[in-house]
Amino acid sequence: MMHYAEIKKYDIANGPGVRVSLFVSGCTHHCEGCFNEMTWDFDYGDPYDENAQQQILDALWPDYIAGLTLLGGEPLEYANIQGLLPLVRAVKEKYPVKSIWCYTGYTFEKDVVGRFLTQYDGMRDFLDCIDVLVDGEFILDKKDISLQFRGSSNQRIIDVPRSLESGVTVLWREDKA
Repeated sequence: MMHYAEIKKYDIANGPGVRVSLFVSGCTHHCEGCFNEMTWDFDYGDPYDENAQQQILDALWPDYIAGLTLLGGEPLEYANIQGLLPLVRAVKEKYPVKSIWCYTGYTFEKDVVGRFLTQYDGMRDFLDCIDVLVDGEFILDKKDISLQFRGSSNQRIIDVPRSLESGVTVLWREDKA
């Protein structure tokens, strides 16, 4: 069962606008300088259940909430994908105009498309619900606090639907949000 560290109902740091953010537990990257080391433990925090999902769906209701952001921990750990898939499906069904952002230490081409699409049950369905993926491990030597929506210069902000449609990685542009 997936665990989560926190549900932030008003987050302005992890994507455009005011967002609801879910910090999942469990990460195998263990990046030096991680801002959220306690979430490396897959059992940290509370079990993710229907009540937690309903809290998120309710928090997304106001018009001023731009969308949902998934981070952690590592949302793309297999156990977390299985827990998050019902949530992202429900968000897309109930709030089709709100965006879903996901942060991952994995890279889009090598890991997400190169491995997870064929190895993980439900990964294609999950990606079909994600609007933007911020990829790449946090690298302390490349930390740059001036970057928008990311912590180190190696990380990219990827437009997932356009990337999947075109077969090449397309970077997100705020004017296309």
